[in-house]
Amino acid sequence: MTWEYALIGLVVGIIIGALAMRFGNRKLRQQQTLQKELDTSKAELDQYRKELTGHFARSAELLDNMADDYRQLYQHMAKSSNNLLPDVPGEQNPFRYRLTEAEADNDQIPVEMQPRDYPESASGLLRTPQSRK
Repeated sequence: MTWEYALIGLVVGIIIGALAMRFGNRKLRQQQTLQKELDTSKAELDQYRKELTGHFARSAELLDNMADDYRQLYQHMAKSSNNLLPDVPGEQNPFRYRLTEAEADNDQIPVEMQPRDYPESASGLLRTPQSRK
């Protein structure tokens, strides 16, 4: 009978010790609190990323609509200027750059002259010190 009491006491002691360690350990509670905060922060970050993605998708859609509207307005004004001002020379017509359908689809505006990546005159970088006098 004493062995039975000793065995029951040992089991009860182990259970009480395990519960005391589980609920009494400050570091474990702190770790659980930090884990909850981390999970909350991750959820908030995921939500923010979804909102940001949605925002940029909507912005891109609005910009695309705006570009289409601008293109249609420009084509309308160019066509109207030709009809209403037939006697005006091409250089004086403010809408002389008319968009063709291919250019309208490619978002390109015709350019009279390609930009240059060099200046009109020499910059003087390759001059010798004697020639700078």
